[in-house]
Amino acid sequence: MLLGPFRLMAQNKCDCAGSFKWVKETFEKNDAGFRYALEQKGVDAYQQFNKAIQARINKATTREACAAVMREWLQFFRKEHHGIIPVDDAPVATATNTSAWETLPVSEAEVKQQISSAGAASFEGIWSTGAYKLAIIKKGNSYKGVILTSANKNWKPGEVKLKISGDSSGVFYMGDRSPKTFNTVVCYGKNTLQLSNIFLSRVYPVWEDDPSIQLYAKVMTASEPFLQQLSAQTILLRIPTFDDAQKKLIDSVLLANDQLLKRTPNLIIDIRNNGGGSDGSFFGILPLIFTNPIRIVNMEFLSTPLNNKRMEAFLSNPGISDGDKTEIKDALKKLNDHLGEFVNLDSGRIVSEQKPDTIFPFPKNVGIIINKGNGSTAEQFLLAARQSKKVKLFGVTTEGVLDISNTYIVDSPDKQFKLRYCLSKSLRIPDLTIDGKGIMPDYYIDKSIPPTKWLDYVTGILEQ
Repeated sequence: MLLGPFRLMAQNKCDCAGSFKWVKETFEKNDAGFRYALEQKGVDAYQQFNKAIQARINKATTREACAAVMREWLQFFRKEHHGIIPVDDAPVATATNTSAWETLPVSEAEVKQQISSAGAASFEGIWSTGAYKLAIIKKGNSYKGVILTSANKNWKPGEVKLKISGDSSGVFYMGDRSPKTFNTVVCYGKNTLQLSNIFLSRVYPVWEDDPSIQLYAKVMTASEPFLQQLSAQTILLRIPTFDDAQKKLIDSVLLANDQLLKRTPNLIIDIRNNGGGSDGSFFGILPLIFTNPIRIVNMEFLSTPLNNKRMEAFLSNPGISDGDKTEIKDALKKLNDHLGEFVNLDSGRIVSEQKPDTIFPFPKNVGIIINKGNGSTAEQFLLAARQSKKVKLFGVTTEGVLDISNTYIVDSPDKQFKLRYCLSKSLRIPDLTIDGKGIMPDYYIDKSIPPTKWLDYVTGILEQ
């Protein structure tokens, strides 16, 4: 059901013009890519764009509508590494803090009873994706995906998270409730659905599938890294994300399989749809694939009072060592001494070089599978890995979201929104820009090879 209109208006009403004024001023003063974008697109184009956006801001009366326009404003500067997040528990004066959302209360048992006779071709069933377990229920000619369980506290059981229309197009609402539309649902076998770059794995009822499709589904729906031996000659290492929380898991997989990796000729690293995370998460992989020193171009940080608060926050970390504390204090002093400037915190060096202690004979060949879903830290990993003579990239060009990085999130004064923007700019600019271009593969996998067969294709190349 839908919550009452009074509650809807009370919860979502916001001063959009005031919020946009704060977002605009904060971004212009503090984002490391703002000046660069203006240099590329021109001040006149920016001013005209602002006029069009301001007219729409003035008409927006709800928090969701306001956020949508502000997200479009951020697209002027770059595709990603920014964001507007409405705060669900933002204070309001006239109602409770429950956000209005379409609900369809249903239990898992009820779903199982209802769809027990559904065929393998039906979307109906219980599915999982990331932090969510959904029940997809048919309503007329369309379908609705309803939360059964959620590890994301922003979503509650019974709320509608997915809508699929009769022509197979639809919308999936992300963790912050922003809509992600898709043109069609792509089915891989009987137990895997793809909605743009979102994958759902069938939990109930599960049907027998082709082994290659089962492996593809395992790869694309995995939330943690895993290693699997494909043949006597080839090992698959799947890394779905380089999120900081995954570093221990990645290192653990590498350690547990160290001897296997070092005696097997071929290694496939599948990072499809890995959107990035923390550089430290991939450091454990590099020694395994080193053939020569790897050069990594450094970055500069834009120093402002607001940006430097992130460095100050590091000092309050209870687990910080005395050595790290001294290093952070030195960096913070350097930043505060150069307010309004870009500061290189690596002693002014343009490039850092990583040298291998040992060059391992195996793996002899390394194929990294990439796609449009790779950005940020995933692209940083590729820039480093492809310098090894062992490594070839397979797939399609990556997203191109790396040059402006190190995101930071701040709250709006009225606590209605969170703004995400960037603190650093790569010294690769302008000679080797990645933003808007991406990283090209060495072996392009064309559309005649379906995604379910990419692993077979790469395995065939490496084992020739």
